[in-house]
Amino acid sequence: MQRYFSCCFFSLLLILFPVHVFAKDKTLIGWIEKVRVYPGDIEFKAKMDTGALTSSINAKNISEFERDGEAWVRFEIINKDNVSSTLELPLVREAKIKRHFGVAQKRHVVVLGVCLGKLYKETQVNLVDRHGFLYAMLIGRSFLRKDFAIDPSQQFTTSPKCIVPGDA
Repeated sequence: MQRYFSCCFFSLLLILFPVHVFAKDKTLIGWIEKVRVYPGDIEFKAKMDTGALTSSINAKNISEFERDGEAWVRFEIINKDNVSSTLELPLVREAKIKRHFGVAQKRHVVVLGVCLGKLYKETQVNLVDRHGFLYAMLIGRSFLRKDFAIDPSQQFTTSPKCIVPGDA
């Protein structure tokens, strides 16, 4: 009887409050979107990757160095149009990323500003050579949560139109 009541109650909730009501404060986006990355001010076609916690970006020439006693990273980000920018940012951490074939890979993690639609957020991004992949950037759950819902049948539903702090 209890199970029947729970099932009926949940069904009633879905009728009274459809799923779209629960996501009403989220921006609906496609599985591929254009984003703009700061610093660097470079546009990337990015895949929304709900299977990844942290975002990833195509980076080359990655090297660690020390600045004022802190660990920093110098690297070059490159989009599919070969537009690039060399950045120097503090190293946030090193992440172990489990790859599809089971071998873990150590990656440097930095904080980048990402503009998706009208939303600008700073988020942790791991650096990896993605030249052989279709998309030079993946946007992970830590960026997407609370603000976006993904429609896998859509792509390029928005373009980056953010007011970036410090650029006003």
